[in-house]
Amino acid sequence: MTPTTNDHAPGIYVGPDPDDRLEAAVREGGGQVVGPDEAVGVVFHSAADDPAESVGLVTDRTRWVQLPHAGVERWTSNGLITTDPVWTSAAGAYGPQVAEHAFALMLAGARRLQAAARAQTWDRQPGRMFMGSTVALVGYGGIGRCLLPMLEPFHCRVLAVTDSGPVDGVERTVSRSDYRDVLPEADYVVLLAALTPQTQGMIGAAELDLMRDDAWLINVGRGGLIDTDALVDALRGGRIGGAALDVTDPEPLPDGHPLWTEPNALITPHVANPKDAHDAALAQRVTDNVRRFVNGEPLLGVIDPEAGF
Repeated sequence: MTPTTNDHAPGIYVGPDPDDRLEAAVREGGGQVVGPDEAVGVVFHSAADDPAESVGLVTDRTRWVQLPHAGVERWTSNGLITTDPVWTSAAGAYGPQVAEHAFALMLAGARRLQAAARAQTWDRQPGRMFMGSTVALVGYGGIGRCLLPMLEPFHCRVLAVTDSGPVDGVERTVSRSDYRDVLPEADYVVLLAALTPQTQGMIGAAELDLMRDDAWLINVGRGGLIDTDALVDALRGGRIGGAALDVTDPEPLPDGHPLWTEPNALITPHVANPKDAHDAALAQRVTDNVRRFVNGEPLLGVIDPEAGF
């Protein structure tokens, strides 16, 4: 049952345009929906496409801002995020659906479904078993935590790259500065990292050369993690087995780009987080964070402006 708000409930603005679902989520968390001039909290939804314009809705009264995205590089790169007010992202909220997509891309690569889908004749493309594969998770947050149990029934050997300390359930954890160490071992390199100045182009020609010639590169993080030209060269030269990408650089991937016709590339157009699942997960995150805000508890997904995520 949705709680009845009162005059003592903190005022939360939802914008830049009205959104019935998120306004209901604010009330469910114990807040009341108000205009931007009265708000102590601001919830942006996916219509907030212009960070510089949207940030004008944050006033001197604002104590907390909720962004709708897990990746916030468009905001941090412009220096728009500060520690006062507190800014939160949707990091972790979309983990189940994006992990499911990453898992599907790995299986598609193993069974060469991209080649079968393009075939115009009965030409068998040899695939391989996914069971027992070595999977490197480059970045380990909400998506990684959801993906790891999906790999367990397949008896995968999992390597994690994170600065958050040892990860339970994986064979080995390495720091972000040592991510190259896992590349030669992996059948599947899964990019889950946030896009920051430090991770921009983290997979370039040198890193691709470290990968096995039958390994697949999976990207459900951000397109800018990969040097696209270097990837095209590696695919054309047979230096890696394939690439399955839900995000690209540039994005959208232009018509006629060589990745579209590369036989060992599988492209999905940034659909790992389907709209219905996205909207439900964002509403739940808003409810959870409004409730925490009302009760003075730590918020979920607090952004570190210096780290960029």
